[in-house]
Amino acid sequence: MLQVGDIAPDFELLTDQNTSLRLSDLRGRRVVLFFYPKADTPGCTKQACGFRDTFPRIETANATVIGLSPDQPKALAKWKAKERLPYTLVSDPDHRVAEAYGAWGEKSMFGKAYMGILRGHAIIGADGTIEDIRLKISPEESVEEAVKFLAQ
Repeated sequence: MLQVGDIAPDFELLTDQNTSLRLSDLRGRRVVLFFYPKADTPGCTKQACGFRDTFPRIETANATVIGLSPDQPKALAKWKAKERLPYTLVSDPDHRVAEAYGAWGEKSMFGKAYMGILRGHAIIGADGTIEDIRLKISPEESVEEAVKFLAQ
């Protein structure tokens, strides 16, 4: 599990625009990397729209937002347009990046265990280190805690 102060695992993933995004290319700026299970579902839409609605405050803290899920770029592009999300969404279909951040694990629904994305976020400093990481939290908590942390 990543801890505050650790170097954030670098990655290169396809975006909602079907282009590559490398985390290390964003050095010099803080990044809120949020993890969500599936685009265009109720909880994930709450989380994504929460980050949309607070995006101006996040930018004031010299930060940007990246949303990460296993969805394919085409599905991400459709959802981004529908919800008017002002930030980039990235596709992690093999959950390699989610695993590196500890955001892939056992979940349960209706008493049945399965593996999936653990909702939450990591705040990555301008120097590429983990400033904060929160997993297994509600959509609302993810947004509230990230915005509150950035305002400190």
